[in-house]
Parts: sequence; C-alpha cells; structure tokens
Amino acid sequence: MLYIDCPWCGKRNETEFHYGGEAHIARPEDPSALSDEQWADFLFMRKNLKGPYAERWCHSNGCRRWFNVIRNTVSHEILAVYKMGETPPDLGPKKGEGV
Repeated sequence: MLYIDCPWCGKRNETEFHYGGEAHIARPEDPSALSDEQWADFLFMRKNLKGPYAERWCHSNGCRRWFNVIRNTVSHEILAVYKMGETPPDLGPKKGEGV
C-alpha cells in the first residue's frame, strides 16, 4: 500500500488520490501554431524515467487540491512532496544511483 503525504491533509492512503501524470510540463503558449507532430509530442511524450520522477497528484477524496510528488518508480518510495508552484527540492544523487 502506498501512503501519500498531502501538503494540506497529511498522510493518507493512495486510494484517496488521483494520479495526474508528469509534473512541470508547460502548456504551449500558442497551441494553434503547433504542427500535428508537435501537438502529439506535447500530449503524449513523457520522460518515463526509472528512478526519481516528478508527478502531479490530486487529493480527490480529501481537500481536492493538486500537488507534486517525487516518487522512485522502481521502489515506489516517495522522496518529496511539495505544493504546485514551489521549486522541487534538490534530492542529489543517492547511494548506488548514477549522477
């Protein structure tokens, strides 16, 4: 079971949350100027990293607020939680991980 620490409500069961995909993806300023290939790239292409990964989550069965989580996609360990608009914490390389 995964427990997520909502910045407003505290630690709760993952069933209270909704996954929102990769964090820090900026919407194009002028979407109508994009080609079909560029628009598809924006919509569907994500980093899909193995290891620490910044994600968006919504506490859908609680305060209904969105926030960011850095989660290790291998172990599912949550490394950091921070509010939207805040700078992601610098976690630095962990023991056994590459730089």
